Amino acid sequence: MQHAPKVYLGIFSVALFGPLVFPLLAADTRAPVHGLWVWDTLTVLKEPRSAETLRNFCQSEEINEVYVSVSQLKGKAEERQFADLLAQLHQAKIRVEALVGSSDADEPGPPRQKLLDQVRGVLRFDQPARKDGFDGIHLDIEPQQRPENHGPQNLNFLPGLVEAYRAVRQLATPYHLPVDADIPIKALKGDLSQRRLLLSALPRFTLMLYELSNPDDGETPEKKREKLQAASARYLRIAYEGLDSSDLGQLSIGLRTPDYGPLLSRMLQSLDEANGTNPHYLGWARHSYNDYLKAAH
Repeated sequence: MQHAPKVYLGIFSVALFGPLVFPLLAADTRAPVHGLWVWDTLTVLKEPRSAETLRNFCQSEEINEVYVSVSQLKGKAEERQFADLLAQLHQAKIRVEALVGSSDADEPGPPRQKLLDQVRGVLRFDQPARKDGFDGIHLDIEPQQRPENHGPQNLNFLPGLVEAYRAVRQLATPYHLPVDADIPIKALKGDLSQRRLLLSALPRFTLMLYELSNPDDGETPEKKREKLQAASARYLRIAYEGLDSSDLGQLSIGLRTPDYGPLLSRMLQSLDEANGTNPHYLGWARHSYNDYLKAAH
């Protein structure tokens, strides 16, 4: 397999952002992660030249990492489609992670086993003989969506969520596949021990920094940018406050199309401007390619 060692690759414009300092991976300077979610991947791939279109979009938006949903990874035809997509994106130096989602995998028993079975499907696909395999596993586990977990300080689900992260990591580690996960803002509102428990579970997280703005709020683009930059810096500070960060995962910041509309690309770029020298900052991620396709049609 091609998975180790890993280097994050990307397109970076010094002219646009100015000189930035990012943390080191081994002996290499790492470019910021610029991620993109692709949901219902097999549906997306039904369109003619869809893999090429996705690759071109990534290159135009300086995206170097893509999370493709794999719940449909069940048969030879589907495997060929994913293999072709992986080959296209890898040729463009774009990492591809298998996106696995759940609303209840924090619960032991059947809910978690369902998630782990999906991960095992990814690992079977990623056999050593395959030239282009996945570069990681991206988890989107959302127990905060369930009614019993509503409320800004309600983190009763956190221990089970961390157990799910560790179970996936245990499966993936022998295959040299790194694991990362999306987390909501409320996950950072716990006490010191809760934040340590969460941030030590995986090497990377994406903070879903949603609903700061909306296209119809009357604010200027500059005001939206300032608000976003301040919020991203604040949550990076909150996440690691009081913690020894040597064994904690880093954070990317996830933004979504409904909050910024056509300003989304500019807002994502502003995250690098604001946080590029923060050693805890990993980059940004865009939700989602499906929104872009919907708008394009």
